[in-house]
Amino acid sequence: MEPKSEIQTIAFIGDYLPRKCGIATFTSDVLTTVAAEYPPCRCLAIPVNDIVGGYAYPEVVRFEIEEQDLPSYLRAADFLNISNVDMVCVQHEFGIYGGPAGSHLLALLRELNMPIVTTFHTILSDPNEEQRRVMHELVARSTRLVVMTERGRKMLQETYQAPPEKVDLIWHGIPDIPFVDPNYYKDQFGVEGRVVLLTFGLLSPNKGIEHVLNALPAILAEFPDVVYIVLGATHPNEVSEQGEVYRLGLERLAKKNNVQKNVIFYNRFVAIEELKEFIGAADIYVTPYLTEAQITSGTLAYAFGAGKAVISTPYWHASELLAEERGVLVPFGDAAAIAREVIGLLRDDTRRHSMRKNAYKVGREMIWSEVAHRYMESFEKARVEGAVLSRKSFATKTLDQAPRQLPKLKLDHLARMTDSTGIFQHAIFTVPNFSEGYCTDDNARAFILAVQLDVLKEEPLRMRTLATTYAAFLQHAFNPETGRFHNHMSFDRQWLDPQGSEDSHGRALWALGLAAGRSPYRSFQVMAGQLFVQALPVVMDFSSPRAWAFSLMGIHEYLRRLSGDSTVNHIRDTLTTLLMELYDRTAQPDWPWFEEVLTYDNARISHALIVNGRASGQPAVLERGLQTLRWLAEVQTSEHGHLRPIGSNGFYPRGGTRALFDQQPLEAYAMVSASLAAFRATSDAWWFEQAHRAFDWFLGWNDLGLELYSPSTGGCRDALHVDRVNGNQGAESTLAFLMSLAEMQRMQNAATIQHPNPKRQP
Repeated sequence: MEPKSEIQTIAFIGDYLPRKCGIATFTSDVLTTVAAEYPPCRCLAIPVNDIVGGYAYPEVVRFEIEEQDLPSYLRAADFLNISNVDMVCVQHEFGIYGGPAGSHLLALLRELNMPIVTTFHTILSDPNEEQRRVMHELVARSTRLVVMTERGRKMLQETYQAPPEKVDLIWHGIPDIPFVDPNYYKDQFGVEGRVVLLTFGLLSPNKGIEHVLNALPAILAEFPDVVYIVLGATHPNEVSEQGEVYRLGLERLAKKNNVQKNVIFYNRFVAIEELKEFIGAADIYVTPYLTEAQITSGTLAYAFGAGKAVISTPYWHASELLAEERGVLVPFGDAAAIAREVIGLLRDDTRRHSMRKNAYKVGREMIWSEVAHRYMESFEKARVEGAVLSRKSFATKTLDQAPRQLPKLKLDHLARMTDSTGIFQHAIFTVPNFSEGYCTDDNARAFILAVQLDVLKEEPLRMRTLATTYAAFLQHAFNPETGRFHNHMSFDRQWLDPQGSEDSHGRALWALGLAAGRSPYRSFQVMAGQLFVQALPVVMDFSSPRAWAFSLMGIHEYLRRLSGDSTVNHIRDTLTTLLMELYDRTAQPDWPWFEEVLTYDNARISHALIVNGRASGQPAVLERGLQTLRWLAEVQTSEHGHLRPIGSNGFYPRGGTRALFDQQPLEAYAMVSASLAAFRATSDAWWFEQAHRAFDWFLGWNDLGLELYSPSTGGCRDALHVDRVNGNQGAESTLAFLMSLAEMQRMQNAATIQHPNPKRQP
């Protein structure tokens, strides 16, 4: 009798074949099997694309999400809400969704009107702050939670406080493979008459395959007919970052151990039917993974369920699945133990076959048809529990309720302004002005942008190339004899100054500190950290408060990764004290500021106190930063509520006439950045609105109602004059906009932002 369900439409969110990864295989298998077991039920897929253009998906794919594009997650939610979907089944793995710890997914889930069942493919015992936050919200927003092991159930409850009654244990599904003699399949792989050891799955350095290769000489000494098959393509992420270094290293190790005649590498991603045949040919399956923190292994489940004798390191899934004589566990990284256990099983046919039968018997509960029934039981529970959410209305949000839409990042003009030396200072309209050359100020800003976009995973290959150029410029600009940076360089690569300004030095330190503290690339971390330490001591002799502030920004970022550096901590305390004392000498009730005149990059001084006061646990410093930034925000707000930066054509002396023009993009960026720092420090939504108000200045909410950002070029015009915008799109202005956009995107990506809706305040 055909199983029944009242659920008519289920959407599965996760990677999907033909993308080559374990989650894609799992999502495809569970969708296909549920659809086959429950024919009246319509199943559709919503995959996540990690490449431009996506994949050649089958018709079951109805909507595609771009991994790093937050608006596409919101569009997916709209699609699901208007498509009569009864149930959403999410495959969760931190790395497959965009945003910090995959938090873009949360933006989608917050908008859904139907029950959500989330399957956890990874559960961390020691998550970082962002991972913990994402997990807590996933637990809260999901109607049911699916884990694949008892340990996963326990961890979900103890680490993330998931209600026990909300958690369902459903084994990892496996294909239905017959229990046959391995010799049946061996001839088609050319290994007839030999003993086959098998490891399969996407290759990466955490797989530990080198330990099996190191075990082979001892194994072959007693069983010379053994052959070790390593099946699987190198993981796409590994290929993009390291190429085939790991696989080639394994091949060299096999030759070094003189076992190359007994090792076969199949460097490809195989379809399920062919995979069944490879598994069928195996006498012993080996998973030598290097760490215990793996709650689920699809490859282990496949081999185990097929009735293979399994030898594995004791990662979480293996420890549970291979208990009670269903497999053998060996210590991590222990080639001798692998050799000992392989030899022991090959000597003892009775034990090996008993182990196979024990595994195969349990595996009958794991075949996909059984797993599909368990999933439908979970879906039915979710349907009943989430009935109050299952309305099918499409709730259109008013403008104040909808998440803000940011312009799409466009890096064309940045690339146009950059050559092999660095970024040019100025442009004539959109054409680089060679005669003005380069400067450290702008290359430092460009390096900051490159690191920000690397963290956001925006165009990683392009940004790494550009970041290398900007980093090389800073490295060349530093004079170790004086401890100072040059600033201005001519087009023919000649330095035009014996040393640069204090401000340019501070900006370089800011860029280097950011790279040392945040860059995902080790080479940038090390280079920037070393240069930062060399260039920092001289700032103790500086007198510019902006140079102090820029340096403090760099110190704050540097200490994110290297907080124990006592010298850097001492310099932070000294510079912070200098700014606090400067305020005490200058400020008056009607002028709560650090200087007698408001000039340029004003908000950065407050910003430096906010982040360093917060990080060092000094409430008075944090409060001084917030107080002065609030006053500056009020001074720079027009009677119509938009940002009106201090004009550079005269600035604003205390008691004097304020310059209304020329308004500079740098001032808007400083307010965006400082306001977001204030929001992170206080959670006061007023600051979030100030950041948006400053960002909107670029887009036309300003005194002239004119756009400074050019969406056609990706550049930003140089200034707002009294009667027009300056049509030139130089480096400082373009970088100010792009850095503002990167910071707004980073904040929008953060899972803690749930579309705050403060009232506009002058």
